[in-house]
Amino acid sequence: MTKRVAVIGSGASGLTAIKCCLDEGLEPVCFERTEEIGGLWNFTESVREEQACVMRSTVINTSKEMMCYSDFPIPKEFPVFMHNTYVQKYFHMYADHFNLKKCIRFNIEVNRISQAPDFSELGQWVLKITDKISGKTDELLFDAVLVCTGHHANKHMPTFPGLNKFKGKVIHSHDYKDSRGYEGKRIVIIGIGNSGGDAAVELSRVASQVFLSTRRGSWVLNRITDNGAPIDMAASNRVVTYITSKTPNLMNSYLAKLLNKRFDHKRYSLQPKHPPFAQHPMVNDDLPNRIICGSVQVRPNVKKFTETGVYFDDGTFEDNIDVVFLATGYIFGFPFLDKSVIDVKQNRVELYKYMFPPDLEKLTLAVVGCFQPLGAIMPISEMQCRLATKVFKGERTLPSRDEMWHDIRQKQKAMAARYVESQRHTIQVDYIPFMDELAVQLGCKPELCKLLFTDPKLALTCIFGPCTPYQYRICGPGTWKGAREAIMTQWDRTWYPLATRPLDLPTSQNQKSFFLFFIVAIVVLAIFLQSLAVFS
Repeated sequence: MTKRVAVIGSGASGLTAIKCCLDEGLEPVCFERTEEIGGLWNFTESVREEQACVMRSTVINTSKEMMCYSDFPIPKEFPVFMHNTYVQKYFHMYADHFNLKKCIRFNIEVNRISQAPDFSELGQWVLKITDKISGKTDELLFDAVLVCTGHHANKHMPTFPGLNKFKGKVIHSHDYKDSRGYEGKRIVIIGIGNSGGDAAVELSRVASQVFLSTRRGSWVLNRITDNGAPIDMAASNRVVTYITSKTPNLMNSYLAKLLNKRFDHKRYSLQPKHPPFAQHPMVNDDLPNRIICGSVQVRPNVKKFTETGVYFDDGTFEDNIDVVFLATGYIFGFPFLDKSVIDVKQNRVELYKYMFPPDLEKLTLAVVGCFQPLGAIMPISEMQCRLATKVFKGERTLPSRDEMWHDIRQKQKAMAARYVESQRHTIQVDYIPFMDELAVQLGCKPELCKLLFTDPKLALTCIFGPCTPYQYRICGPGTWKGAREAIMTQWDRTWYPLATRPLDLPTSQNQKSFFLFFIVAIVVLAIFLQSLAVFS
């Protein structure tokens, strides 16, 4: 009998969950609380509580080749860094290509997920749902559950002395759509994550003054690096990852120097005490420009509010403040699940590979996308779904309960040692190492040592080039015949949308550069042959 799998949510994680279920011959039924796919990336004019949504102007921070699903490249015509409308178009293309929408029930709220009476024997789950249009409720039985609700739904609303007496407008980034209505205002933004930075830049173009309040400061990355290449494609390769893991202090110093070469973070009052790799990166191309022209002023943490103004920790005071903008992040949780299954405390959750509750008698429930990657979330969610569906089918076995808890504890220790303590740094993962972890369990980690002999050109591209998601379709379960071509043409698709004007320039001769690269590649390979586990 075909196993029925409930998929909760049809965003970036939910869509690939449906597809992975279909690939494995499972029967997915996806429950989406809204009328549209896309989750966070489905922009709406109106604010919906407990439903995350990007700003009207949001552009994704990861390049299209790094963020795509592993067997469905984003069209070459799409921009390298896509506006949210392009991200949503891609999701629709993916859903239509693989016929996923037939499995989605829209406007359905999942109220509760509980273990069936015979859970210890069959591992089944009972879902209590409500049709938001008709109001009708129902209870349905499933063999497994994939929770794909993300972690950007419930607003984190910190308290500040005097804020309840402030007479101006107080808004959370969750509720912000665009800059209309903020013309000529004096605005205090609290929080310097990606949302705070994006809002500061956008609002500073219409406001009379924006004050960006930060407790610790932040390192600021640009989307592009040398020669205009996407920074994630330049940095996300196996050699860089290996060197970083072996020499973190050296790489922190190097990155700090590189970032300060673009603009001196200390002079701009942004430099934190911690090194770049000790925080989730802030990606913003325009913030330094807005600071240097005075439209954004960086300030320390807020001490207290008055009815009309704000005191900062350094004793300075700004009066006639019109708006307090809280870019203070989110609190995630799973209110439809009993705490005995998953208990989230202060954004800390204990799941094996950020997926499986280790104490479940039957591992028939998995959480997908509940992590904060240094890289793109879509390919990692897809890999989680590929593994989960194999586990549900019984084709992959997870370690013992003790081994799963050991893995969880080790990750917690590593995170505490590396990152500054913050509610923001509780579910951090590094893209390549975590993808490889999941791929090892699934059996699809690229066999690069073998490829060096059978297909050296592909092997060198995978080792020294960007670790795009296609690498995890070269071998093992879920092999995709188009993976090699996708890898070898990834830069062609990257540069394609920029070639909008014929230049009629002589073709540069790159043979000498290629020969030099080849020699360097061989030398580096020789150095790292003792650590072939990184490449196998």
